Amino acid sequence: MAALGRAALAAALVLLYYGFSIGITFYNKWLMKSFRFPLFMTLLHLLVIFGLSALARALARCCTGRPRAELSWSDYLRRAAPTALSTSLDIGLSNWSFLYVTVSLYTMTKSSAVLFILLFSLLFKLEEVRVALVLVVLLIAGGLFMFTYKSTQFNTQGFMLVLCASFLGGIRWTLTQILMQKAELGLQNPIDTMFHLQPLMFLGLFPLFAVFEGLPLSVSEKLFRFHEAGVLFSLIGKLFLGGILAFGLGFSEFLLVSRTSSLTLSIAGIFKEICILLLATRVLGDHLSLLNWLGFAVCLSGISLHVILKAINSKGEKALKLHKEASSNPDLELLLRHTECGEEEEEEEDVGTAQQH
Repeated sequence: MAALGRAALAAALVLLYYGFSIGITFYNKWLMKSFRFPLFMTLLHLLVIFGLSALARALARCCTGRPRAELSWSDYLRRAAPTALSTSLDIGLSNWSFLYVTVSLYTMTKSSAVLFILLFSLLFKLEEVRVALVLVVLLIAGGLFMFTYKSTQFNTQGFMLVLCASFLGGIRWTLTQILMQKAELGLQNPIDTMFHLQPLMFLGLFPLFAVFEGLPLSVSEKLFRFHEAGVLFSLIGKLFLGGILAFGLGFSEFLLVSRTSSLTLSIAGIFKEICILLLATRVLGDHLSLLNWLGFAVCLSGISLHVILKAINSKGEKALKLHKEASSNPDLELLLRHTECGEEEEEEEDVGTAQQH
C-alpha cells in the first residue's frame, strides 16, 4: 500500500512537471507570434520569478522559523555571477530562437545541451573520460545531424541561436551543480538559488535587450506607444503568465527531485521531449521526415545511455560511501566483525556435524 502511494505521488509530480515544462515551451512559441520582443519578455519573467521566490522564502521562514541562506557580496559576485550570466543568456537566446524555429527543431537542438554539459563536466573534472561517454557524445551529435539534415522547416539563424543557448546551457548547469554542491553557501534549495540569481540574470541580459529591442519596443504599439489600456493590460497579463510558468517549472523540478530522485527527473525529461515532438506535429503542424524521426531516436538513445550511466555511477558511489562510513565507525566495524565471527563458528559447527554423519 505504501509503495502504491509513493508511485501515485511520483506520477502526480511528473505530471505537474510536464504541465509546466511543456506549457512554457508552447507558451513561448504562441506569444512570439504576436509579441516579437523575446528579450523583454525574458526580463519580465525574471522579475516575476524573483518576486515569487522572495515570497516563497518569506513563507518558508514564517512556517519553519529558520533563517534562509544569504550570500555575502564577495560570494555573490565571485561565485553566483558566472552562473547567473550563463543562465540569463541561455534562457534569453532560447526564447529569441522561437522567432525563427519550430518547436520540434527547438526541442531537438536543445537536447544537445547534454553534449556541452558532458564537455564542461570533463573540463571541470566532474566526470572522467570513458568510452561510454564518447559513445553518448557520438549518438547525440549524430542524431542532431540526422534531425537537421534536409529539414524542410530549417532556419539557420534560429538553429544557431538554439545551439549557442545549448552551449551556454552546458556552462550553466555545470556551474549550477558546483554552486549547489558547495554546502557552505547553503543554496541546495532551488528557491534560494533562484532568488539569488535573478537580479544578476536581469543585469546580465539587460544590455542585450537595450541594443536589440530597446528602441523598437519604445516605438511599438504593442507596448510603450499603446492606444488602448485594455490591450496593454491583456499583454502584461500574458507576459506575467510566462513568469508564473517559469517559476512553476523550477519549483516542480525541485519537488520531483526531492520526493523521488534526479534519475526520475532525467527519465521524465526524455519522455517529455517525445510528448513535445508529438504535440508539435499534431497541434502546430510541424513537418518531420522519416530521417528526422530516426535522428530523434538516435539522439534519445544517447541521452538514455547517459541517464543509465549516471544511475550506475550513483549506485557505485553510494556503496563506496557506505563502506567508508562503516570503516570509520568503530562500533559498526566491531559489530560487523562479531557477525563475521559468528558466521564462521556456525560454518565450523555445520562442517563438524556433517563429518559426524
